[in-house]
Amino acid sequence: MRVLLHTCCGACTIGPLDDLRAEGHDVTGYFYNPNIHPLLEFRRRLKAQKLLAERVKLGTSCEENYGLREFLDRVDWRGPGRCADCYRLRLERAAVVAGERGFEAVTTTLLASAHQNHELVRSAGDECAAVGVRFLYRDWRPLAQESHERARRMGLYLQQYCGCMFSEFERFRNTKLHLYRGVSR
Repeated sequence: MRVLLHTCCGACTIGPLDDLRAEGHDVTGYFYNPNIHPLLEFRRRLKAQKLLAERVKLGTSCEENYGLREFLDRVDWRGPGRCADCYRLRLERAAVVAGERGFEAVTTTLLASAHQNHELVRSAGDECAAVGVRFLYRDWRPLAQESHERARRMGLYLQQYCGCMFSEFERFRNTKLHLYRGVSR
């Protein structure tokens, strides 16, 4: 089956890609993540995805525009539904692209992360059927650690938070880490 794999980063792509290929699927990657902030983080993840695609011979289409405004316009970032809106935003676009390009199914590397809400991802993915593309659900969380270890060995960038400004805040709010290493007064 021809499957469009929505990718959020290079490290999380490895396990799902291997699994889908082992099942005999013809896989193409699709990087679309207007949620990733700040801009330099977005560029790091985009570059890691491109490097991985080159190394593992994965045809990949990348949406390279920094999506801050689209993310803020489409996601109710003030409310508790922020993550569901974000999943829906990305998977809707992936499903439309999959339909336009003749793919039979769409899935996402979000399913490889223990930090994502699988029920919300699955619900957003199941809505893909509205555009005529099947959502292929898999629980790839058991593959995450090995995927990240392989990414490290390949020298790929590994992120420290989900991607949006809110997850960055949640990840670092309790840390005493200071980026400036000058003399403190």
